[in-house]
Amino acid sequence: MSDPIDEFSFLPDQAADASIDGPLPRGERLTLTLPDGRALSALRWTPEGTAASPVVTFLHGAGLNAHTWDTTILALGLPALAIDLPGHGDSSWRDDFAYVARALAPDVAAGIDAWTDRPQVLVGQSLGGLTAAAVAASRPDLVRELVVIDITPGLDPSAGPSQIREFFAGPTDWASRDELVDRALAFGLGGGTRRKAERGVYFNSRVRPDGRAEWKHHFAHLAAAAAAAGPAVADGPPQDAVSAVLGESGWQDLATATAPTTLIRGERGYVTDADAEEFARRQPEAAVVVLPAGHNVQEDAPTALGERLRELAGND
Repeated sequence: MSDPIDEFSFLPDQAADASIDGPLPRGERLTLTLPDGRALSALRWTPEGTAASPVVTFLHGAGLNAHTWDTTILALGLPALAIDLPGHGDSSWRDDFAYVARALAPDVAAGIDAWTDRPQVLVGQSLGGLTAAAVAASRPDLVRELVVIDITPGLDPSAGPSQIREFFAGPTDWASRDELVDRALAFGLGGGTRRKAERGVYFNSRVRPDGRAEWKHHFAHLAAAAAAAGPAVADGPPQDAVSAVLGESGWQDLATATAPTTLIRGERGYVTDADAEEFARRQPEAAVVVLPAGHNVQEDAPTALGERLRELAGND
């Protein structure tokens, strides 16, 4: 595949694919140096003819990056910020491997503090949804509305189907991005066409100085290392106990958050009817919305999602 002019060169095709008309927003890459020296990266989107600060901030799921929201933001039509979570996209990896909501929330809060000037409609999908809840609980001054997409506490946001785990558990570096595209298509991933797979691979990979391509996000490298190590007896508590502890902290975050909350499910996503019922029981004042999508609602139903979010942000 040939590299585009820049990371925003795909926007006309994305708008055309989603039948979104009108001028494209201006996108820019932002970088914030955190107190420990790590970098936090984000994309800021400004509609044509305005210099307004973001009103909606987006947090992606595990193994994704800020560009997963591009088409949703095109449909949204409002100033927006999309943050690369630590260990993903152009943000630094964490040396402690702590890719859980409460560990990621302070970094996200620092980015919102630096790059916005008002409380946000904070939207998070999967791992980003749990992180958004942790931000809303710890920094209520930053969040006007909380939107959690296809995740509830207790679900493992990095597990996914076995197909996804196997996809990332392969080699961590490749001769070219074309090999990564071939692998994505072989696993039935990438959006169904080579053009869409090339776009996804470009955003989620980088070419090293030695010319080889590798995944940007840390999870792929951790998954490959775990697969290479083979089965082993864990020294710590069983995974279901860990999930229970993290799940309870997630419920505490949702209970502590003061912002109005909406859960948006994909009808083919990870959140089951039982999960949604438990969410409604614990969050009786929250809204629950179902869209015709899988787990990655922002990629399967970006126009419907963008319109829904514009309604939430409309009285800003």
